[in-house]
Amino acid sequence: MIPVFDGHNDFIQRVVAAGEDGARIWLEGDGTGHLDLPRARAGGLVGGFFALWVPSPANPNDVESIALMQDPPFHLPLPDEIAHDSALPFAFRQAAALKMLERTGTLEVVTSATGLRRAIAENRFAAVMHMEGAEAIRDMDALHLWHAAGLRSLGPVWSRPTAYGEGVPFAYPAGPDIGAGLTPQGRDLVRECNVLRIMLDLSHLNEAGFDDVARLSDAPLVASHSCVHAICPSARNLTDRQLQVIRDSGGLVGLNYASSFLREDGKRLPLKGFDTILRHLDRLLAVLGEDGVGLGSDFDGALMPEELADAAALPALIRAME
Repeated sequence: MIPVFDGHNDFIQRVVAAGEDGARIWLEGDGTGHLDLPRARAGGLVGGFFALWVPSPANPNDVESIALMQDPPFHLPLPDEIAHDSALPFAFRQAAALKMLERTGTLEVVTSATGLRRAIAENRFAAVMHMEGAEAIRDMDALHLWHAAGLRSLGPVWSRPTAYGEGVPFAYPAGPDIGAGLTPQGRDLVRECNVLRIMLDLSHLNEAGFDDVARLSDAPLVASHSCVHAICPSARNLTDRQLQVIRDSGGLVGLNYASSFLREDGKRLPLKGFDTILRHLDRLLAVLGEDGVGLGSDFDGALMPEELADAAALPALIRAME
């Protein structure tokens, strides 16, 4: 079985929601969602980035938003910024839940490439702590504290404003050139992440912010879970120009499995078959080259294609790629 390392999942939200049953959700599964240890092993999934994410009171998974996204065109308003004092306890609970999974002995929160390779070789799921939206980081001192706790990947924004920048809305058809660039605090964040070697994740960031990161950062540019705008013109997807900027930095794009970012019509309905997924992969490979393309599932955070319903289905994707 070909092993897969994944660029993005939202599984840890399910662990927090399960409370005392959180470890069991991981170890045994509960018949819901897209990811757990049995399905990861069945699909050859050996590791991935686990997102700490603070939900907005209104988000694209509520009933009204889903109805709008099933019938494009649509342009959902950006949610309001979430205050740090509200975000921090939520992010802390998620980070604590990820460390709790580590105590089961089946998963390791890795902080280096060497540790990642060792965990996989020793049959432990290699988990990278990622933060999707930096609301829980008050300042650069707090960034250092999160780094000491294991944070190795950071998206300055989700699809809403933060003190550091502005995300793109959920909109189709639309481009990512919406809103202003990074704030002064956002520029400081980029520089300090470079010092600490925390990966900056450009998925969800608007185009002006993307360009600011590209200008300021001395690290390869990464969009962990994004698709191709030329195929699906969603505001969340990357234009050919952005793909070329990532390529020129020696960076990487992880293909998002979310149906609404893959489908040419932008509808939030399950994608059928693998043809459209392979079109996105072909375009990414053509621009970025083989070393610049990865997989960023968005498991437990998006509507999956019919034939890629969960982690256990990954061999079907690999067969389609072959």
